[in-house]
Amino acid sequence: MGSNYLKIYSGNRFTAQQIENKLKEIGISAILKDESESARLAGFAANMDGELEVHVHRDEHDRAMAVIRSVLGQKED
Repeated sequence: MGSNYLKIYSGNRFTAQQIENKLKEIGISAILKDESESARLAGFAANMDGELEVHVHRDEHDRAMAVIRSVLGQKED
């Protein structure tokens, strides 16, 4: 059974948090996933340079992608 959440961004911590804040402004609850922090807490060494993933529910994907384009300065197709 697949997940109902989709990864919409993977990159630096600052941009991921900016995306999360913009999504909150329009009523979308995003999930931030930090693999390096998870590995650290489990006692493993990881060098992921603080990259975060932003995930949203698949029903909110299209609206969330508009936010991604806005934050990253990309034009809509």
